[in-house]
Amino acid sequence: MSKESYPTGVENHGKSLRIWFIFKGKRVRENLGVPDTAKNRKVAGELRTSVCFAIRMGTFDYAAQFPNSPNLKNFGIGKKDITVKDLSEKWLELKRMEICANAINRYESVVRGMLPRIGTNKLVSSVTREDLLYVRKDMLAGSGDRGLSVVTVNYYMTTMAGMFQFAADNGYVSQNPFNGIKPLKRARIEPDPLTRDEFVRFIDACKHQQTKNLWSIAVYTGLRHGELVSLAWEDIDLKAGTMTVRRNYTKLGDFTLPKTERVVHLIKPAIDALRDQAEMTRLGRQHKVEVQLREYGRTAIHDCTFVFNPQLVKKSGNVGYLYKADSVGDSWDTALKRSGLRHRKAYQSRHTYACWSLSAGANPSFIASQMGHASAQMVFNVYGAWMADSSSDQIAMLNQKLSDFAPSMPQSMAIGI
Repeated sequence: MSKESYPTGVENHGKSLRIWFIFKGKRVRENLGVPDTAKNRKVAGELRTSVCFAIRMGTFDYAAQFPNSPNLKNFGIGKKDITVKDLSEKWLELKRMEICANAINRYESVVRGMLPRIGTNKLVSSVTREDLLYVRKDMLAGSGDRGLSVVTVNYYMTTMAGMFQFAADNGYVSQNPFNGIKPLKRARIEPDPLTRDEFVRFIDACKHQQTKNLWSIAVYTGLRHGELVSLAWEDIDLKAGTMTVRRNYTKLGDFTLPKTERVVHLIKPAIDALRDQAEMTRLGRQHKVEVQLREYGRTAIHDCTFVFNPQLVKKSGNVGYLYKADSVGDSWDTALKRSGLRHRKAYQSRHTYACWSLSAGANPSFIASQMGHASAQMVFNVYGAWMADSSSDQIAMLNQKLSDFAPSMPQSMAIGI
């Protein structure tokens, strides 16, 4: 029988037919176990074409197509070869035991955005580093002005790298295809705090006294907004001048523990704003709220008389007793616009606290503990430009503190120097 009568990739082997194709850069052969007839050659050619197409599309399931093939062990393929979608479902299910609801919501959002880009039904074993680099490029470029920022792209890639590391650790792939892909470099975004004059104009533009108090406390404590709206009078000791950050309110409407539980030492402007706010809400209704703990499935009940009640500002039946985590940003935007100030994101209230404190010469480690950072390194990295040039003050302090420890020297020796 002439060689030309066989379809491409089909050949005779011991009076039966087999096909060959390229998989993961290697030529492999699979014996079909059927007699070498004209009809079977045609069917074998069609099978080989479909296999090659599935490989190009990244949907070829070797174990399903050739379950008894000795080639499976050469490629580390077996029962664990699954699609990207199936992997994501397994990973997210197990992640729920490790992280809070707010974090799992972010992970789910990333997965929803990345699955279509990587290939929902693509086999995990067929995803390559090259594929991922093109995915990253497409996210940056987008269409028109819809490209994602470098920060967002890095976050998406890092999150998915964790999912594929789970695949590598559990035998779904031999190695993580994200290995070797470094985060994109990004320009450092400098803090854009309010000046003191701008802050005065901003507070004057707030129409309701509670709004004035809310942003005064935000700026004079550096609280995150989720911590600010969940602040309760039970957390505050005005006599001692302290506030304990015990919970955070998420965009999902859940109470969780804050990133860092801490005691914030209040400066006088913050105490004054709290005293003013106490006249409006200190004797309000106490609520029992469920706070999700870090241990999976465990919660705690906190008694909370909330410091800020949106019902005081908006008399409406649709307004609840607690600000939503992102709703305070609306009042920030409104006051900025009304005051004629340049627009900034509401998170600048936190940056304003840090920059003002550092400009006044406060210790970076103290600022870090007040803001809930793990170390002062974050403060140095982000706010270094606002650290006061206080060399003369430091020398005066050292002279005062250490002069008594210096050994006395004879006058002759001092002159010789």
